[in-house]
Amino acid sequence: MTLIARLSRRSLLMAATLLLAACATGPRVTSDVDPSANFAQYRTFAFYAPLAIESQGYATLTSGRTKDAARAQMEARGYVYDEKSPDLWLNLNAYMQEKTDVVSTPEVDYDYYYSYRARRYFAVPYWRDRTDVYKYTEGTLNVDLVDAKQNRLVWTGVAVGRVGRTKPEERGAKIDAAVSEIFLRYPYRAGSGATAVAP
Repeated sequence: MTLIARLSRRSLLMAATLLLAACATGPRVTSDVDPSANFAQYRTFAFYAPLAIESQGYATLTSGRTKDAARAQMEARGYVYDEKSPDLWLNLNAYMQEKTDVVSTPEVDYDYYYSYRARRYFAVPYWRDRTDVYKYTEGTLNVDLVDAKQNRLVWTGVAVGRVGRTKPEERGAKIDAAVSEIFLRYPYRAGSGATAVAP
């Protein structure tokens, strides 16, 4: 892979994490859980290696902020960070995709004709469809929790939204907000399997 291709891919991953972050109406968040998983047995966690958001092999400012936000959410639910023997692997991924919206809107217009009998112009309405094409960038942020012993996904949360430009000083708060939105769908506390209280 050429240096330009690697830099382009890295830039896309970083920008995707900045994310959703800039979504005007907030991201659409979904989650899924393995119904056979016993969440009462999970007490510790660590980051999966290699972390999907750091596919180039090194951390970035964006991936660091995303990791900090995810770790804070896990610890707020009573999980303890343990790199040596975690019960759960926490993996993070982000990517962007160019999308197109096509919107057709009916509208009325008028033609005019001259009536020689009435000796004046008349307006005659007619309908037509106006089609507008909008291009935008959609960002996706995934949070996966994997049972470390079985190497099996037990919970996943996904946030999807339109990505816009943000000021550098706003990015951190937007990343925190996107990760928090995802974790609102995670209903467990460490070691109990009971519903978590939102931090």
